[in-house]
Amino acid sequence: MQKLHCESVDRLFQTILSLQSLEECYAYFEDLCTIKEILDMSQRLDTAILLSKGMSYQKIAEQVAVSSATIGRVSKCLNYGSGGYQKAIARLAESEEV
Repeated sequence: MQKLHCESVDRLFQTILSLQSLEECYAYFEDLCTIKEILDMSQRLDTAILLSKGMSYQKIAEQVAVSSATIGRVSKCLNYGSGGYQKAIARLAESEEV
């Protein structure tokens, strides 16, 4: 298994951090990922947001159209992961309050 923290991944994340607008993000991610990969990532974020609000697996599965396995994986990351989802959700909430 390849180590996640490496120069190549650092470079990828630096390019993401350099994007300055939603339009730039759309252009970059449409080139970098398949449409399905982008939609899968957005569904995982939606799932994390709903889990953090206390929504049930069943309602999330209906609303976001994801499997219970995906919900379980996202839940595991929310509860035992590195805190990435929580930080991203908190910053999203801050930006939406403005």
